[in-house]
Amino acid sequence: MQCEETERYRGTILFPSASTAMKFLQSLIARTRYARLGGSVGRVSGVRFLSVSTEDYSKRNYANNVSEYNTVLGSLTAQRRNFLLRDVYEDMMLDGVKPSRDTFHSLVVGTMKGARMQDAFFFVDQMKTMGLVPDVTLYNFLISTCGKCKNSDKAVQILEEMKCMEVKPTAQTYICLLNACASDGRLDRVYAIVRDMTAAGLGLNKFCYAGLIIAHKNKTPIADDFAAKVIEFVERSKIWSSVETDSANPENVMMGVTDEELYNLPTAEYVHRRGGFLNRPFTAYHTAFNAAADLKNVELMQTLLEMLNKEEKTPDIYILLQVIRCYCHAGEIDRALQTFEEYENSRKPIAAELFVTLAEGAMVGYTEKGMQIAQDILVRLNQRNFFVNSKMGSELLLVAAGEKTGGYMTANYIWDMMRARNVNPSFPAVESYYQGLKDREIPEDDPRLLLVSRTYDNLRMRSGFRAIV
Repeated sequence: MQCEETERYRGTILFPSASTAMKFLQSLIARTRYARLGGSVGRVSGVRFLSVSTEDYSKRNYANNVSEYNTVLGSLTAQRRNFLLRDVYEDMMLDGVKPSRDTFHSLVVGTMKGARMQDAFFFVDQMKTMGLVPDVTLYNFLISTCGKCKNSDKAVQILEEMKCMEVKPTAQTYICLLNACASDGRLDRVYAIVRDMTAAGLGLNKFCYAGLIIAHKNKTPIADDFAAKVIEFVERSKIWSSVETDSANPENVMMGVTDEELYNLPTAEYVHRRGGFLNRPFTAYHTAFNAAADLKNVELMQTLLEMLNKEEKTPDIYILLQVIRCYCHAGEIDRALQTFEEYENSRKPIAAELFVTLAEGAMVGYTEKGMQIAQDILVRLNQRNFFVNSKMGSELLLVAAGEKTGGYMTANYIWDMMRARNVNPSFPAVESYYQGLKDREIPEDDPRLLLVSRTYDNLRMRSGFRAIV
């Protein structure tokens, strides 16, 4: 995933029923039309209707004070429309509304969730020019953003700046820094932070051990003793640590920032979607199973399952997802299917992610057998009437659209399923699917090709993406 998006979104977006958010939508649509008519290639919200009457301007203006602007920022962040935060901030400046400390916290949290490091530092610089000194919580958000963008050098610089600004780091700061360096595979820095924490009398908690696992996984080349290290860290994570009581932050909870997201753990996106299906004490296990799946290490995955079994603990759905991924990536599709069916027959609560993960994994290599299994699983998902959101559907379509031979049946089925449920795929997914259709001998007046072509053109014009060459 790219940390910075070079193009701003210029299309229609949907907001909650809050009046300020709805006004922002109407304002953005009007500006988009104005910008297109004028041939503007600049930022949409930079266009101002200075010649309109005060009454007309009032109707178009979506926020009048800092509180209303903060509501809009919160709405955009909640919907992951992080690329629009800077537009709203510039509107605040043009309207002469002075941002508060809470405004900047909302802006930095939004850019952190969207992994937009350049915007995050822009907002902090703006904050400083207004005489507001960043606090430790905001610095933690910045370090986390650097971790999401795999820039450990910048994360270390932030810690040095904190010391210069006499802002005292907390245990949470060091855990953020540890995981930021882990995302870069910087084992040397990770162990230096561990030494600093130990010297300060801070024990390592489950998030630290998760970071150590990630650091070893991201280090290249992978060490020969990687599996042994993972098992060691999982075992040590079960020991209680004083850091556990210092992890939660009331402000983070209020702003909807989970520990998994703050520390850039593999479970962050899953927690955002389905937090209730995650066994939080399994943090180190979750990271270990994810690493095993990424590295196709079936032996390590099975060892971890045996460890859970000895503790008389049942794997949660996230762990089951990683088991299925691991089998699929290792080419053992039959065992992945068996794992799925055993769980399905156990009559335990089942989630759409299980179907999607197995379907994606089965498509690896685009074998005839794998593509048939993927389609069968998707049919079963459809029969159960599970909801598949845009993200999951788009990921499925993007993978299926990569099939170069065969009848393209799986990709067609996913497209039809999303259309029937009024779920809009992402532009990259539509682009890939459209290209796949064009590469096949399909008549130009084929209804499916015409529909996909119109969808592709609409998304390209709306989003400003490049055309297929």
